[in-house]
This record gives sequence, C-alpha cells and structure tokens, in this order.
Amino acid sequence: MKYIENIKSVADLNPDYLGFIFYEHSQRNFKGVIPSLSKSIKKTGVFVNEEVPIVLSKIKKYQLDAVQLHGDESVPYIRELKSQFSNKIEIIKVVGLNTTVQFEQLIPFEKEVDYFLFDTKGKNRGGNGIKFDWSILKGYPFTKPFFLSGGIGPNDVELVKNIKVTGLPIYAIDINSKFEDKPGDKNINKVRKFKNQLDYEIKISSR
Repeated sequence: MKYIENIKSVADLNPDYLGFIFYEHSQRNFKGVIPSLSKSIKKTGVFVNEEVPIVLSKIKKYQLDAVQLHGDESVPYIRELKSQFSNKIEIIKVVGLNTTVQFEQLIPFEKEVDYFLFDTKGKNRGGNGIKFDWSILKGYPFTKPFFLSGGIGPNDVELVKNIKVTGLPIYAIDINSKFEDKPGDKNINKVRKFKNQLDYEIKISSR
C-alpha cells in the first residue's frame, strides 16, 4: 500500500493484513502517513536486509503489528530483532521459490518465525507478477502456517480454493501486483470481488 485514499478504500474491505514496503529500491516504497485503521487489520512493515534499529524505529513510528522480512535475514538477525520487541510482533519470513526447493534449509527458521511466505523467486524482491509451481508445496514438511504469494490474480479464485483443500497449512493469501492499476495503487473492484469469492477462513494480505 502506498497512497492514503487507496489505503482507506482497501481498509474498508477489511483485509486481515495491509503491507507497507520500507525498501527504497521498490516502486511501492512507503513514505507517507498511515491513516487510522481498524484494529482487526494488522499493519505490516516489509523490509529487505534492513538494519535492526531502523526496523525498530518503523515499528514504533507506525505502530506495526507484523514485520515481513523479504531479504536474506539470518536466524541470528531474527533473534536480535525479536529480543528488542517490547510487545508481540509477528515475524513473517519470505522464501523465494522456483522449480526446486530444499525445505530442510528452513528448519533453523521454523521456531523463530510466526509464518513463512512463499513467493516467486525473481529479479525483483517481490511484485514480479509470476506464479511459481504450487505443486512443489506438496513436499512442505512442517506444520508452520504460511502465506501463499507470487502472481496471484483476480481470476485465480478456483486455484486458491483447490490448493486450500489439500490440507497444506495455508494461513493467508498475499495479493499484490495483479490487483494494481499502478505500483502501490490497488484496484478496489478487483480486490473486493476476489475477497468476496474466497472462503472466509482464508485470510487476505494486501501489500
């Protein structure tokens, strides 16, 4: 999310999460003011290899409820970050996937994060608008819930429902570039229709 009136409009649809990207190299880099939001909406800061003090300053300034780590953050980094929280902040660790995946590499992170987020590994840190092969998730060995991301669009409702019933611990659906009129500006009609067509037990995250 980037533009204040668009933030308000999306918030009126009651998504579970709203994401604000604090990464200068992103077209969606957020520098504005977050309007007052319902307490049911979790304000999420998206960071890429950012210094811990800066992450903490953004949490305090914007009263963030969650942080999404979209870089190469290590387990020690996450532990240091968590040790500085005065309140409970959700930690979402992004994992870029392509045609192959070695889930055992995630074992050290499993106990440190609240959720994984599986996105398509591409040239950009997210927002590539490309799906990865969801069938590789059949090999996911953990009970740790995860966000499903990467090129999900308005016409993918049935695909989402089909993967939801596989029994995988999908916690939320993360939507982004396929719902935009321009970077950071979500098309309200597309988001509303998609949200209404999904089962209500699937959470929606918009960034």
